[in-house]
Amino acid sequence: MTARRGGPAGSVLLIVLVAANLRPAISAVGPVLTEIQDAFHLSGTAAGALTTLPLVFFGSYGLVAPFLRRTPRSETLLVTAMGLLIVGLLLRLVDAPFPLFAGSLVAGIAISVGNIAMPAIIKRDHPDSITTVTAVYTLAVSGGASIASGLAVPVEDAFGSSWRLPLGLLAVPAAIAGLIWLPKALRASRAARSAPPAPPSRAAAALVWRTGLAWQVTVFMGLQSLLAYVVLGWLPTICQDRGMSDTAAGYVLALTAAVQAAGSLGVPLLERRMRDQRPLVTLTCTLSVVGFAGVAWAPIATVWLWAVVLGIGQGLGFATALSFIGLRAHDARAAAQLSGMAQGVGYVIAASGPLVIGALHDATGGWTVPMIAVLAVCAALAVPGLPAGRDRTLGSPPPIPAPEVNAAN
Repeated sequence: MTARRGGPAGSVLLIVLVAANLRPAISAVGPVLTEIQDAFHLSGTAAGALTTLPLVFFGSYGLVAPFLRRTPRSETLLVTAMGLLIVGLLLRLVDAPFPLFAGSLVAGIAISVGNIAMPAIIKRDHPDSITTVTAVYTLAVSGGASIASGLAVPVEDAFGSSWRLPLGLLAVPAAIAGLIWLPKALRASRAARSAPPAPPSRAAAALVWRTGLAWQVTVFMGLQSLLAYVVLGWLPTICQDRGMSDTAAGYVLALTAAVQAAGSLGVPLLERRMRDQRPLVTLTCTLSVVGFAGVAWAPIATVWLWAVVLGIGQGLGFATALSFIGLRAHDARAAAQLSGMAQGVGYVIAASGPLVIGALHDATGGWTVPMIAVLAVCAALAVPGLPAGRDRTLGSPPPIPAPEVNAAN
């Protein structure tokens, strides 16, 4: 069903408001990670866990949603996500290690709800412009990450504060997004009470989980996300270890995240000239290899160039992975199931990235071995990506209950 209230542009704007909050809780940690590590005397592995914990739960809602007795309305899910995100962000400000990690876990759960709900909303409300709206969504996600990472250290310096101020301020835009979505959630809730419940379709879930195409989409999502969160978690530290200041290293991450937005917007433009998405997968792998190698071993003065290359590759990869969910699904309900599987399992795969890279760095005392491992993942991305990029969809599902009416529109 196409969004009506406020028109398509208004519907996309609402999507953007939530999307901009789905990465800053992670991206803002990288530039101040060394300071947090020193404050709590954390090892490299423990510091990596600050970015790993949210990733472990990034797709958690998608794994449990098929087993819920009653499926919450999409609008309710997004308001709940913003509320949980605020709790997680504020919990991390407590001066103790346990709340620091607990807050990261809660933030990851919150983000998972938004992650899983959004592709299904795009499929439902914008079925004829999935790639374009997904590109705008990824632009907002990347833009939020870029702004948060770029401003973390400057805000800290401007106010003469600690890392807690920039991380705590992230609760403000989350609260704004939640309040704007609240009226739509209330209208959807009233509609739900007057309509018969639409239970989740276990038959549709089983169809998705036993399909090879769904697993190809899932593994591609997981591997490209693994690379993205290695960047978010460790790129500033790599640059600092190569001699850059904390502020400059934060700007490198901000540049990469900003350029990811351009890469995301390139997907719908390039796709019009292609029969399927396989060339996008190949380009993603190539740019990722070149970008990571340049950041690790090229002269440090050229790191800005390699950050741009890396950002374009990751923007292409992220937008392509999310587009697969809508393009390869038969309908909105199948898209919801594929979104849960791809992001639920995919982000578990991704969660290993920062943790393993931190452990390899601790074990070897340098970045050579960790970066060789990263380059291997870049190459392996083509294995699931190329077959997932073929122009085909999941098989037609068995008869299922009608999808929910978007009463908020």
